[in-house]
Amino acid sequence: MKKVYDFSKGKRGAVIPTTGKTRITIYMDDAILKRFKAQSEKTGKGYQTLINEALNAYLGLTEQPVTQELVRKIVREELAAHG
Repeated sequence: MKKVYDFSKGKRGAVIPTTGKTRITIYMDDAILKRFKAQSEKTGKGYQTLINEALNAYLGLTEQPVTQELVRKIVREELAAHG
């Protein structure tokens, strides 16, 4: 290890830049935050991730998971379209 390091060209902030996400400050009701933190404890996901997922679902921005029902629906629609 060096005795002295040169940080004159260093930059403050995150080492790895994030794409597609923006850091904000937001005020929300204590009860809402408490519920998301409780859900976070149960699921093991971060409460901020859960809030982001809930907002995405509310806005209809989430992708549908591929389930057996969805595959069956798509196959039926394709079969009907091609006679």
